[in-house]
Amino acid sequence: MLSARDRRDRPPEEGAAAVLQGFAVDKTFLSSLKGILLETELALTFIIFICFTASISAYMAAALLEFFITLAFLFLYATQYYQRFDRLNWPCLDFLRCVSAIIIFLVVSFAAVTSRDGAAIAAFVFGIILVSVFAYDAFKIYRTEMAPRTTQGWQE
Repeated sequence: MLSARDRRDRPPEEGAAAVLQGFAVDKTFLSSLKGILLETELALTFIIFICFTASISAYMAAALLEFFITLAFLFLYATQYYQRFDRLNWPCLDFLRCVSAIIIFLVVSFAAVTSRDGAAIAAFVFGIILVSVFAYDAFKIYRTEMAPRTTQGWQE
């Protein structure tokens, strides 16, 4: 009979190893353009959350919510786990995430700058930078995934 210590030191069985391989991080994705964009969005959203926490706590919920949504998309893309949900249109969901974040951060950033607090002004500056990153990400998603492609075969 194996003790708990012996079972812990043994390599995992085939079933457990297959389950754990589903969450392996794809390092090539993290260094790709999409991965860098998601990481930049995540970092800027966290900075804006900290700025709102220091100045106007009423607006920090928007930044925190967008931080968690971006973190979820980064996790799903980096682990390739999104491929298990093949019925969802991931490019469309990602595009809508970017467009909604643009709208939210434009409104919140311009509302925060009216307080004339130092941290709120910093949140405004980082918010404008973040809006431009989200706009570039939405543009890249639209151009690569959603734009209709014209091919030679369709011209019959």
